[in-house]
Amino acid sequence: MSNAAAPPVAFAALRHPGFRAYFLLSALAMMADNIEHVISYWVIFERFHSPALGGFAVVAHWLPFLLFSVYSGSLADRYDPRRMIQIGMALFMGVSIAWGLLFVTGALEIWHAGALLVVHGLAGVLWGPPSQLLLHDIVGREHLQSAVRLNATARQLGMLMGPGVGGALLLWLGPNLGILVNALLYLPFILWLAVAPYGPKFRAAGAAVATRAVRSLGDVRHALREIAQHRVIMAMTLLAGGASLFIGNAYQAQMPGFAHDLGQQDANFFYSMLLGADAAGALTAGFVLESRSLLQPRARTACVLAMVWCVALAGFASTASYPLALALLFAAGFVELSFNAMAQTLVQLDAPAEMRGRAIGVFNMFASGMRMFSGITVGLVGARVGIHASLAASAALLFVVIGLLLRFGLRGPVRA
Repeated sequence: MSNAAAPPVAFAALRHPGFRAYFLLSALAMMADNIEHVISYWVIFERFHSPALGGFAVVAHWLPFLLFSVYSGSLADRYDPRRMIQIGMALFMGVSIAWGLLFVTGALEIWHAGALLVVHGLAGVLWGPPSQLLLHDIVGREHLQSAVRLNATARQLGMLMGPGVGGALLLWLGPNLGILVNALLYLPFILWLAVAPYGPKFRAAGAAVATRAVRSLGDVRHALREIAQHRVIMAMTLLAGGASLFIGNAYQAQMPGFAHDLGQQDANFFYSMLLGADAAGALTAGFVLESRSLLQPRARTACVLAMVWCVALAGFASTASYPLALALLFAAGFVELSFNAMAQTLVQLDAPAEMRGRAIGVFNMFASGMRMFSGITVGLVGARVGIHASLAASAALLFVVIGLLLRFGLRGPVRA
């Protein structure tokens, strides 16, 4: 009898009708999220011209992920992840409406921006860990890798479309009306989640459920100790956390400054191209890798791809050529989706069912929460030494850290 494994299926998760709907609607929500960033970041830059404020915006936005990701994952273990995501979408809508009202009245101040980005972060943490559990409900374990990678692709599709649509709204409607129109884009996802046949009450009888709630810092420490017993989960969590700590997406908040230094003085098509270049690379990665079922999940492969990401971003920070900057951002987006989706897949596959939500919560706490500090490493440090030098130095430090993780954290055989 042959023991050969069945060949991987291209775009396996898209065979599930529920995942097809989730893919499109989550991409739409991510597009709305990025439209908001395009418009709000540009208005903030034009009004305050402060790299430090851009760094603070990153800190304020990602702090909720650091504080509440484990709680969010634990709640999604015990309750309906659909309802948690709906609450997050409602908060996103409220933030866009608040931005619009502040723009219309001319009342925008620095503290308004910080407060709205904190609320935006709370909305994100209600979307992140629960969405990963919902993916498992929709496609099951067999097609989970495909679902995670395609879900990341959907998010990148939204990130790619967001700058283009956001730039168009800036030009055609202006920031005031444009961001108010953007609030309506979250509604289809909210309505679908109200009737989607997934979640706890639709799971098979006898399916493992969480027996431990996370209610205190002691419970968070217990969750961390649980994760530490699984070497692959711990290594991938540290990889994602290091990438977020040193770089994250802080350079996106500084993109108006990079664009200005590359000769783009206005919020035009070329500025939108710069914003969307790494999202285009990530989108390309998702479709190319899924179409051929390439890069099966392995911990060492994820680390090597992350090191390539460091090299691409250091090159972007150092170049004065606009075409080369676009190419390097495209390459960075390609490898970023590849290693992030691979790390997240390995965490879900290695985690026992009864602690999957907590494992995802810890992963998100590192992968998203640590982005708060990238506002310091890239943004606030950039206010002192320049954003080009701060991004290049951050990429170099991360490269060294990943090398140490490869050398010591993954010593010996590691199962895929």
